[in-house]
Amino acid sequence: MDTQQQQSVLEINKLNLAKTRVVSEPKLTLQSGQIRLAVDKFALTANNITYGVAGELLGYWRFFPASEEQEKWGRIPVMAFATVVESNNDEIVEGERVFGFFPMTQSLVIQAGQITPFGFSDTAQYRHQLSSVYANYERVAKNPFYNESTEPYHLLVKGLYTTSWLIDDFMTDHNFFGASQYVISSASSKTSMALAFASRQCANGKAVKLVGLTSSSRVEFVTSTGLYDEVISYDEIAKLDNRKASIFVDMAGSQQVLASVHNHFAENLVYSCSVGATHVGDLSTNTANNVSLPGAKPEMFFAPAQIKIKSKTIGGAQLTVQIAQSMNLFIDEIKQHIKVQEITNFEQLNECYMSLLSGQADASIGFVYQY
Repeated sequence: MDTQQQQSVLEINKLNLAKTRVVSEPKLTLQSGQIRLAVDKFALTANNITYGVAGELLGYWRFFPASEEQEKWGRIPVMAFATVVESNNDEIVEGERVFGFFPMTQSLVIQAGQITPFGFSDTAQYRHQLSSVYANYERVAKNPFYNESTEPYHLLVKGLYTTSWLIDDFMTDHNFFGASQYVISSASSKTSMALAFASRQCANGKAVKLVGLTSSSRVEFVTSTGLYDEVISYDEIAKLDNRKASIFVDMAGSQQVLASVHNHFAENLVYSCSVGATHVGDLSTNTANNVSLPGAKPEMFFAPAQIKIKSKTIGGAQLTVQIAQSMNLFIDEIKQHIKVQEITNFEQLNECYMSLLSGQADASIGFVYQY
């Protein structure tokens, strides 16, 4: 049992993501059906920045509400491995390891329900309004695709790879909207790299040219991954062949990039969706401007919606298997290009968070916090 009575939590200012604070809070006494999960390690990526940016829109701030001043402060969720260190639930024993969403802290108490041999959910009242996907905890011992040696990479890509795979699956379902060119912004982000990889695994995707857009300083790195057919900087968008029917997946969330792509391709941009928000200083939040852009009207991609569709067509179990198999292949690929940097204290964690927020983080480094 974990005997510490206090724990630290990193919180983010909802109105200014560059402001952070570390708060100390008491550990809760377990009620009936509850378990305490001690976090072993978690990853911090640009994907977590998107959680902060879209916190109100998509409900990410509601995952783990701050204990005080909830209108100003929130807790960005991270993917983590954790161990059951205390249980008041007859179906879950101490010592079991799980994987799922956590706040950036040492431990979490959840109301465990919907228990199966493969996982369980946090059924606490405050999580009822969220998609069930976000409240699930996977029982690691029952995952046939789990590999202890690749745990850090699993943390870095699991959540985002699912999203990327589902985006490409959505494109495949719609025959890529008749496009022959697949333009992806923020090409150095792990989510974009995962999307490019997932598309290469798809027979239809191999017939579509993959174009990665990135900052000029990252063109060399992105090109070195070999995941894209062509890599160009944002100031070279005009060089792309705008006679080709194209789709645009916007991971950057930049108003300037979005406008440049739409204005360049005009009516030949047959589909446009927003997924991420890595360009925090230039977010495309002006709905009126976006609607008036030429070409397909930009829309938000929501992964749980595609999960629901796919679960009906092939079944949830088969969907899980397909994504896991593909993700493990992706991990084998990116180990060659991305190295893990271990974080061991909150000061380092805050520095890494700020580097991701500012867009200055080294794309070839993956941050993993280790307790």
